[in-house]
Amino acid sequence: MGYAELIERLQALPSEKQAEVFDFVEFLAARVGSMGGARSPAHGDWTDAEFSNMAMAQALRGMENDPVAYTRDDLREQWQ
Repeated sequence: MGYAELIERLQALPSEKQAEVFDFVEFLAARVGSMGGARSPAHGDWTDAEFSNMAMAQALRGMENDPVAYTRDDLREQWQ
């Protein structure tokens, strides 16, 4: 896939999905650095906890104001 096709596909996405792509590109740039694959000294290595927090934040982005549709009574099993 060339740059022109990538840009064309990106422009066809809704704006919220374009924002997700941008965030992912920034994540990759921070992870491997934007110059020849060298790591960015400002960010260094991510711990498992940092990566997990970032992944969860991205997965739940846009859902902050959604109402909760279930309660504890809806659970079939509970861990004690």
